[in-house]
Amino acid sequence: METKITSQQTDERSWQKTVLKYAHPDLGRSIWQITNSVIPYLFLWYLMVKSLTFPYWVTLLLSLLASGFLIRIFIIFHDCGHGSFFRTKKANYTVGKIMGIITFTPFHSWHHQHWAHHATAANLDKRGMGDVWTMTVDEYLNSPTWKRFVYRAFRNPFIMFTVGPVYVLLIRNRLSRKTMTSEEKSNMYFTNIAILVMAAAISFAIGIKAYLLIQLPVLLISHSIGIWLFYIQHQFDDVSWERQDEWNYKTAAFTGSSFLKLPAVFQWFTGNIGFHHVHHLSSLIPNYKLEACHYENEIFREVKPLALFSTFKALYLSLWDETKHQLTSFRKLKTISG
Repeated sequence: METKITSQQTDERSWQKTVLKYAHPDLGRSIWQITNSVIPYLFLWYLMVKSLTFPYWVTLLLSLLASGFLIRIFIIFHDCGHGSFFRTKKANYTVGKIMGIITFTPFHSWHHQHWAHHATAANLDKRGMGDVWTMTVDEYLNSPTWKRFVYRAFRNPFIMFTVGPVYVLLIRNRLSRKTMTSEEKSNMYFTNIAILVMAAAISFAIGIKAYLLIQLPVLLISHSIGIWLFYIQHQFDDVSWERQDEWNYKTAAFTGSSFLKLPAVFQWFTGNIGFHHVHHLSSLIPNYKLEACHYENEIFREVKPLALFSTFKALYLSLWDETKHQLTSFRKLKTISG
C-alpha cells in the first residue's frame, strides 16, 4: 500500500533536517564556555570582597558585571537540562546541578516546568506551566475584582522585576510542592543544603554582612534580567498565539518566540538566547550554535528581529485580544471598554 506524504510532512522533514546539523555539542566549546563564564565570575567575587574597603558603589558596579557572568552560567545550566551541552546525560546532569547551585536554582524541578513550557509555548489552551501568567481580554473582563487586582499587580513591570526575583529566589526555588516527583524534591533539598553550606563557608571567611552585600545584589540583578529575558521571549508586539486546534510546533517557534537582536556584548553575556525562535525549533542546539543556525539557513530569513529598545513597549502588553489576535495593554482595554 502506497503511503502519501503531505506537504506539511515534507516541510517538517525539511526544517528538522536543517536544525539537525547544529544539534550536536562540541566538547571543546562547552568546556571553554564553562571556563570563560565560571572563572571570571569567581574572580569578580574576589574583587568584590576586596572592594568592600572602598565606597559601596564600587562593589555594586562589580556586582553588575558579575551578574552578567551569572546569567551566562545560567545559560549553561539551561542547556544542560535540554541535554544539549554535552553528549551524555550524566555529564549534562552533573554540570547542570553544579551550575544550579551557583545560580541558586534547583535543576530537576526548574527543568520539569521548562520542558512543559517548550511543549506548550504560544498555545492558549495550555497556559500555566513554566510560562508568564497571561489572561485573554475576555478572561480578564469576566474575572472578579480581586483577581483583576492580583493580575494587574503581577503584570506591573516594577513589581515583576523587583518582587519577582525575590519570590523566585526565596520561595519558588526553595520550597518543594506536592506535585513534584521524588527526584525533583531530592534535588531541591540537595541544592538548598549545598547553597547553605557554601554561604556558611564564605560567611565564615569574610563575615555574614560582607557575604550578603556581595551575593544579594548579584542574585537580584541577574534574576531580574533573567525574568525580563524570559518575558520578552514570548511577550512582544508581533507575537502569535493559537488555540490547540490551530497550534503548530514550528509556527509556535517562529511566531510565538522572539528573535531578540542584542548588541554583541549583551548577546555574549546572554549566551545567544536572543535567538529564541531557533532554540524553540530545536532545544538540542547548544547556545553557541544558535547564531550560526539562524544566519546560515534560508528558513530564518523572514523572521522579524526585535530591537532592544522596543522591548520596553512590550512590558505593558498584558492581555491577549483574541478578536485582534494580538497582545494589548490595560490602557487600550480601558479606552475600548470606556
